[in-house]
Amino acid sequence: QVRLVESGGGLVQAGGSLRLSCAASGRTFSTYTMGWFRQAPGKERTYVAAIWNDGSTFYVDSVKGRFTISRDNAENTVYLEMNSLKPEDTAVYYCAATWGGLYYDPSHYNYWGQGTQVTVSS
Repeated sequence: QVRLVESGGGLVQAGGSLRLSCAASGRTFSTYTMGWFRQAPGKERTYVAAIWNDGSTFYVDSVKGRFTISRDNAENTVYLEMNSLKPEDTAVYYCAATWGGLYYDPSHYNYWGQGTQVTVSS
């Protein structure tokens, strides 16, 4: 069992930055693929970024060049650095962990955090 707790969300103006953190419990954190997803009001939860246990990173096109996902296996934490934020980035952001499968498909993730709200004002 893995417990995930996100933090770092908030209200920011367009063009600003936020850094999300996701702290994980458990001794096998380093073996998981970790992902960030987001869900805007009235919309489905969608993939944002993922990082494999070897450090390989992947991003949805809309955040490439603006967001950076990273992990610290010693601290059991995954991060999402978000720069040049836009109003359309407003959503609840979730981190998730998976043993494997399609890193961009939320149905392939085994564990989820409770989410953190990110609001970008124009």
